[in-house]
Amino acid sequence: MINKEDIIEIGQFRRTHALKGELNASLDVDEDFFDEDIALIIEIDGIFIPFFVESVRTKGKDSFLLKLSGVDSADEAGAFVNKPIFAKREDVADYYGEQGLELPEDFIGYKVIDSERGEIGMVTGVDDSTENVLFLVDAGEGNTIYIPAAEEFISNIDDTERIIETSLPEGLLNLND
Repeated sequence: MINKEDIIEIGQFRRTHALKGELNASLDVDEDFFDEDIALIIEIDGIFIPFFVESVRTKGKDSFLLKLSGVDSADEAGAFVNKPIFAKREDVADYYGEQGLELPEDFIGYKVIDSERGEIGMVTGVDDSTENVLFLVDAGEGNTIYIPAAEEFISNIDDTERIIETSLPEGLLNLND
């Protein structure tokens, strides 16, 4: 049985494609993630079910056409439209490790320092419930600030000192008010 704490969301099915069961999906991984041993996990009627990918084709920067084993018609594929796509945390961690990347959860406990504003606070959690992953930063006095865990805002990560250096756009921190 697959438990919620053992999986992580990596994307979402958008719509069906053609008549043979392909699905258009937005994913946080690229096609190198998929191999014969990796299953995508879909929640169906409250149960997490693994599905293996028969084929994958890129369609744009982060959009893919996926064919799942056992899903052979547009009607069958229609049941997956708008459903989140999960994978085992260990598979995603292995993939990110091979790519030289780290999971956002790995940064819990890091101090966030912005180039303009100085120290912002400590990463206490990660919100990955949407397509844009957010760091939850404790800014003191009971204030939690949400900062996108996006490469364009992170200028440096010091794993030794456990510091994330950011260069946040003007006004981003004010969105939290």
